[in-house]
Amino acid sequence: MIASNIPLLEMRGMSKSFGSVHAVVDVDLVLDPGEILGVVGDNAAGKSTLMKLLTAVHKPDVGDIYFHGEQVEIDSPHIARSLGIEMIYQDFSLAPNLSISDNIFLGRELKRSFAGLSVLDRKTMAQTAEQILGQTLVRMESVQTIVTDLSGGQQQAVAIARALVFDAKIIIMDEPTASLSVKAIPPLLELMKGFRDEGMSMIFITHRIQDIFDTCDRVMVLRRGSCVGVSTIDKTNIDEVTGLITGSREGFGVLPNHLTH
Repeated sequence: MIASNIPLLEMRGMSKSFGSVHAVVDVDLVLDPGEILGVVGDNAAGKSTLMKLLTAVHKPDVGDIYFHGEQVEIDSPHIARSLGIEMIYQDFSLAPNLSISDNIFLGRELKRSFAGLSVLDRKTMAQTAEQILGQTLVRMESVQTIVTDLSGGQQQAVAIARALVFDAKIIIMDEPTASLSVKAIPPLLELMKGFRDEGMSMIFITHRIQDIFDTCDRVMVLRRGSCVGVSTIDKTNIDEVTGLITGSREGFGVLPNHLTH
């Protein structure tokens, strides 16, 4: 993890309710430059909802977000992307009948002027897609391959490339191993650590607790919408984390809203 006195990202006092359901309750989150933060909890713990507050899929009832120490108003997914915040969903959110290149630039296509008209710059998009895919270390036959013909690991690489091509500062991985074969999981974890070592910050949501210990710098546990503990990986263990998730433990000795970094 890259040392820094100023966190890359802070979420302070985030809360979100849907009717009588309190999905996120007064949660603080800190992410440092060059860090992988693991976020764990049961299905109704609020993990994905918290991330959707960060990416403006949902609007928080209360709470503030700081980026590089400055308060920011993230009121649309476009603003989140402009800050370099990209979320890769469990299903990868790819268009199955489009090519790899088309998926990487979907909604943000490159254009050029031709005879006074604005047309898609397919050549540049294809060349850029090949270059960015090279960073994922996943082999592809051609960026013109239709996504539905790809394996789960290859589709994951396309989703990651789509985030990288627009200079992501933070990549949120929402259950990234759920659609992968057992064989494809270790290369993905190594890829995440490689990005971290190059200065990328990541938030890793997963039910696979061992993957947190193999990959992350810190772990944050949510239960029933609240943060019940934050710890560096070297100061906890799988039993402690599991106990916090199930409610059989009280905490790591860290108050739920304490910002640890």
